[in-house]
Amino acid sequence: MHAMHIAALLVAAGSGQRFGGAEPKQYARIGGVPVLRWAAEALMPHVHLLQAVGDPAQLRPVLAGLDHLPPVPGGAERQDSVRAGLEALVPHAPDLVLVHDAARPLIPPGTVAALVAALDRLHGAIPAVPVADTLKRGKDGLIGQTVPRQGLYRAQTPQAFRFGTLLDLHRTASPGATDDAALLEQAGLPVGLVPGSEDNIKLTYPEDLVRLERLLLPTLVPRVGTGFDVHVLEAGRPLVLCGITVPHPRGLAGHSDADVGLHALCDAIYGALAEGDIGRHFPPTEATWKDADSARFLTHAAGRIAARGGRLANADVTLICERPKIAPHAAAMEARIAELMGVAAGLVSVKATTTERLGFTGREEGVAAQAVVTILVPG
Repeated sequence: MHAMHIAALLVAAGSGQRFGGAEPKQYARIGGVPVLRWAAEALMPHVHLLQAVGDPAQLRPVLAGLDHLPPVPGGAERQDSVRAGLEALVPHAPDLVLVHDAARPLIPPGTVAALVAALDRLHGAIPAVPVADTLKRGKDGLIGQTVPRQGLYRAQTPQAFRFGTLLDLHRTASPGATDDAALLEQAGLPVGLVPGSEDNIKLTYPEDLVRLERLLLPTLVPRVGTGFDVHVLEAGRPLVLCGITVPHPRGLAGHSDADVGLHALCDAIYGALAEGDIGRHFPPTEATWKDADSARFLTHAAGRIAARGGRLANADVTLICERPKIAPHAAAMEARIAELMGVAAGLVSVKATTTERLGFTGREEGVAAQAVVTILVPG
């Protein structure tokens, strides 16, 4: 027997009224990625062809970079949309077709293999979960009757079919089927049940997003880093602190622009990631970094957070100097740091203190800074 040629229909034409968002639920985001994209990527390892059905203008950017057939518009009802997708697949003549809801972003391991195995002997198979709860038929807020749950299952997708069988049934079917298995049932063809999973959640209500985020996104653990830096004040240089040039007779001496606040912050980030310090990434012996804008260092450090799949929880910088007064500039410094790191300004704090005229900062020989960051990274 030849290797089975498998196509998938990703049904994304629904409006998702129960979800109640500004856009259809399949375009809601989990970890910044649309649910529909999660669903498409879950299907890709199992199929040779991916055919999406829905608004092509909306679908194309979401599916960008994936190997898929041109999306086709859906119909008024789900049944119409599935038929449109099947007709689009006719020239490709797949052996089997998986029909999957775009609002189901997680296909549990083993589900597709079990479905395909069932099609060796059947024309259709679906994943399903036995009903565990007592079922009540209700009316006007009251129980009408208890429905026996023995033998009842909740149907999930992807549902799998021999392509020719499903195409023929859709071409002759009367409207009203809520899923594709119903068409086989009406035709008297047995449909197999394979084990479904509670993790195969169909995004229907806003609270489902929380459950899906827990399942799809990595668990993030906090990492704390500290940084400390000192630079000497000298005449003839601008004073740059936390990315802001502050009016002052003297500036900070150093190989770069000597922004003591950003240097401490970078060291805190590298420390939280256990990636050394600023000197490892930007050696002061290299002429490239002479008088460099320290914004480049912070942009690099922020990039390292992203590269590790993490995000900043908060950053807190304390500048230690007698003069200039930092308070008038603190909000601008916070905004600049947030801009460079690509985070909300509310995650960044900049404050200052003096040493009561004690020590080198008290004598105004230099400025010190310390920073603490908390970063969330996959555990």
